[in-house]
Amino acid sequence: MTNFTPREIVSELDRYIIGQKQAKRAVAVALRNRWRRQQVPAELRDEIAPKNIIMIGPTGVGKTEIARRLAKLAQAPFIKVEASKFTEVGYVGRDVESMVRDLVDLAIIMVREEEALKVRIKAEDLAEERLLDLLLPGAQSRDLDVSAEEAGEGGTRDKLRKLLRKGALDDRTVELEVQSAQMPMMEIFTPQGTEEMGVNFKEMFGNLFPKKTKRRQIKVSEARELLIEQEAERLVDMEKVNTLARERVEQSGIIFIDEIDKIAGKDGRQGPDVSREGVQRDILPIVEGSTVSTKYGPVKTDHVLFIAAGAFHVAKPSDLIPELQGRFPIRVELTSLGEEEFFRILTEPKNALIRQYEALMATEGIRLHFDEEAIRELARIATQVNSQTENIGARRLHTIMEKLLEELSFDAPEQHEQSVEIDVAFVQRQLADIARDEDLSRYIL
Repeated sequence: MTNFTPREIVSELDRYIIGQKQAKRAVAVALRNRWRRQQVPAELRDEIAPKNIIMIGPTGVGKTEIARRLAKLAQAPFIKVEASKFTEVGYVGRDVESMVRDLVDLAIIMVREEEALKVRIKAEDLAEERLLDLLLPGAQSRDLDVSAEEAGEGGTRDKLRKLLRKGALDDRTVELEVQSAQMPMMEIFTPQGTEEMGVNFKEMFGNLFPKKTKRRQIKVSEARELLIEQEAERLVDMEKVNTLARERVEQSGIIFIDEIDKIAGKDGRQGPDVSREGVQRDILPIVEGSTVSTKYGPVKTDHVLFIAAGAFHVAKPSDLIPELQGRFPIRVELTSLGEEEFFRILTEPKNALIRQYEALMATEGIRLHFDEEAIRELARIATQVNSQTENIGARRLHTIMEKLLEELSFDAPEQHEQSVEIDVAFVQRQLADIARDEDLSRYIL
């Protein structure tokens, strides 16, 4: 588990997210508390529950990005779910425990990749030996230039090994056996309740059908990677992976519940969101701490960090049932973004949109140069369109940028090497009509 200080965590988040200081500080403290919990005596450790966070703010202001970047920084299993997608127990739809099972699936992939990396060197050695076995039948061919003295098994193998390591045999072909399950094309619908029992119907049905071995002629360079993957898979202890993954979910997992405001309230609507209070009550035990059955074994949610978010335009956090409110003691409000924030979002972050589009166009030989005033004009138009239509925050910048460069992106493959200056006149020419026409903006942007 990483032991970044709260200040270091905020500094790292600042590289990708503009503003929202209060929210960054809250998640930084929450992450640091996980490390602190691991340092306290064992008898007290289990008593310290995570301080779950609820983020309140309009769409497109950075709620999801803060949680996602936090998980990446913590190297923790992270999953985003939408509260509105869940239904009350007894109705058709996803049950709330599926968020934990999905998180475990993600953790399994994370840990398996880490374990495969640990055995990579051994896997490479084993793959090399298998590759030499495949190459040896043709080792006497004249283009390998094997001398008479080296014609013995050992000498030829060593010669081949040297050529293989130098990459001299990369373009040769070898025949490999690849297995594939002959499972008919069909969609498997999982009955409710089977996930809780750890039943995986796709795996069950897959085992009923025979595996077909297919021989393929592939280049040595490709065969090497396939063989390394196969050997690494054999070397990885999946029992250990399952145990480590469950432990990682329990100790450092993060579940981001978006649109939690959509299940707030007690208006007793009928239809897709059958009983929103019912969904809250189903979520409650998971957030409070319970044991969820998964196909990899039982997983406790007592120390999973839950971050909830919602715009709360209609409902209020106080409209959530009191028990659920109590499980989210930290509340932070994210502020709307304006022209200055949009300008900074376009230019400052490590993954700034301007940098992304410059890199994309460079693949076609087009060198984009954005004038500072042009970027400010983009920020101004984005702010204007947000105020006239639906305010979708920073997401508006994506639609603005796509519209700005639509014509250039289409023609780029035929344009070849050239530089394009994006100045204020270019921006106004491409976006003036849309920015001026509110009705058109609603449909286009």
